[in-house]
Amino acid sequence: MNEEKNTISKNQKIYFVSDFHLGIPDHDSSLKREKLLVRWLDEIIKDAKEIYLMGDIFDFWFEYKTVIPKGYVRLLGKLAEITDSGIPVHLFLGNHDIWAFNYLNKEINIQLHRKPVIKEFNGKIFYLAHGDGLGPGDRGYKFLKKTFECKLNQWLFHWLHPDLGAQMGLYFSKKSRLANLAKEGKKENSTPLQDEMLFKYSNEILKKEPSINYFIFGHRHVPVTAQLSETCNLIILGDWITNFSYAVFDGNKVKLKFYKSN
Repeated sequence: MNEEKNTISKNQKIYFVSDFHLGIPDHDSSLKREKLLVRWLDEIIKDAKEIYLMGDIFDFWFEYKTVIPKGYVRLLGKLAEITDSGIPVHLFLGNHDIWAFNYLNKEINIQLHRKPVIKEFNGKIFYLAHGDGLGPGDRGYKFLKKTFECKLNQWLFHWLHPDLGAQMGLYFSKKSRLANLAKEGKKENSTPLQDEMLFKYSNEILKKEPSINYFIFGHRHVPVTAQLSETCNLIILGDWITNFSYAVFDGNKVKLKFYKSN
């Protein structure tokens, strides 16, 4: 197992957050969440060593050669300010921002990750991923993901006029089950932990790599902390639609926390 090693000094922290899904269910509520995120980022940069965005920042995102989706200037500006200050920001591409290519890296210096990454902080080993397509089952989605990742399909889509392409993406986003839950202010139903694909996946990886101390995922929208062994915990980050949850590593242990939502 190859992992990157990092040391966190006293009073520094590593932050993990996921699933903002900006753009749904409508402009006004999305903008309200975006402003809340910027306020949270302003608070954590005081002691942040690194910030990990674990996927699905936007509900729809496609980068044309010279065009990106309209909006989100407050969040993108704040992230640029953070990286300019020397704080690394990482983005694990999720199933909704799978079509992020090089703009966020080139313009904002966000480090993009398309596959799971293993890192070591202060002797603790972290397995990090968005979480989509991992674990057993869900063959329909895994096939769909391969379709979206196909270079030919991405090339064909980019020939659509940006207005048409963005309209199509946002139309289907706003018709989705997630958008309807956001509109109604409802939370995702929680699957019994033992039936969670990410729970099964983590246990399988742990058998091969028993030195892992934390599995941290987004994707599922349900905040979860579960002990997998005496030395290993699973953290599912929840979302910033109804939970406003995140995790923080203080150099010793990881805690799942909730930000004020108004």
